[in-house]
Parts: sequence; structure tokens; C-alpha cells
Amino acid sequence: MEQSPINQLISDISKLPGLGRRSAQRIALFLLKNKDKNLLSLIQSLNTSYEKIIECDHCGNIDLQNPCNICSNNSRDKNSICVVEDVSDLWTFEKVGFYRGLYHVLGGSLSAIQGIGTDELRLNNLLKRIEANNIKEIILALSTTMEGQTTSFVLADKLEKFQELNVTRLAQGIPMGGELHYLDENTLSTAFQSRKKFT
Repeated sequence: MEQSPINQLISDISKLPGLGRRSAQRIALFLLKNKDKNLLSLIQSLNTSYEKIIECDHCGNIDLQNPCNICSNNSRDKNSICVVEDVSDLWTFEKVGFYRGLYHVLGGSLSAIQGIGTDELRLNNLLKRIEANNIKEIILALSTTMEGQTTSFVLADKLEKFQELNVTRLAQGIPMGGELHYLDENTLSTAFQSRKKFT
């Protein structure tokens, strides 16, 4: 049996991260109470995002152009790549503004429970970038969760074949179990400046 449009809207909203059915109902009612002002504007934003926002083939960032503004910016340090799990982590570094190199978005971290293996992440893309460019440093800026740490060790193992490559990770000022996009700017900046060689 086909769902009603209202139930379908609630169901679609509830699929967003951090939202349950009750929160989805409140959002749906808010949007429907003033459709012309609230819902129409959201529909237009979603359509524009769908049509114009694309993923960068080089680093996995999202932007209006490919390569993205960071990869195509000649003032960035092209010898350094900061490896992050998600685009939200990249945005966190850019907001703070102390890192001026390139990025590589893995698209998550290794997780047996969620069925995410090396093939589901952009690991091979990273290895190809290192081979094709004169990369001198890889900064592992992954979360300190068990999945993030596992991903760091697997990645470090794959990077051992690049003998001239300096592989570093963020200093351990980041709390265990923490995710980068939840950290305050001072903690993240201090951890970044105190990074050391990954062993």
C-alpha cells in the first residue's frame, strides 16, 4: 500500500542523521504550515544543490567545480596531503585556517560492523595521488575512535612503500572516542601543530 505524501515526507526526513520519527514529524509540520515560505524555499535549495554541487575527483571534497577550489588553488602547499574521514572534517580545518596544504577525504573509516572495507574507502585514490605527484607528507587526521585508529594503521601500512614520504598523525591531545568535527578550534589547532611521525 502506497504511503500518503505526509507520511512519505516524515519518513524521508527521519532518514537524516540525528533525527527520529518525532523530530521528523515536527519538521514536516513546520514545513507544511507555510508551504510557500518554508517548503518551497527548501525544495529550491535541494534542487540547486542536486544540480550544481559535485564531488572533486582529486580529493573527494564537494564544490561547484571539479577540481575543487582547494585542489585548483595554486597558493596551497602541493607537497602535503591531510587525510580526513569526511567532508565535515575538511570544513573544520578550513574554518580554523592554519593548514594550507591539500586534503584527501576517505569517505568514512573501516568498520566490519557496517561492512566498510578498504574497497569502500578512497584509499586507492590516495595512493595514486601520491605516486603521480611530489607528495612529501601525509597527515593522518582521522578520528580517535577504534575505527579511525584501525584505518590509520591500515593506511600507514600501505604507505610504507613510499620510502621518502613522511607520514604523521595528529598529536594525542584529541580525546579517545572523539570525532574531529565536534572539537573546539583550540584543541584541534594544538593537536595539529603537535603532530608527530606515525609509527
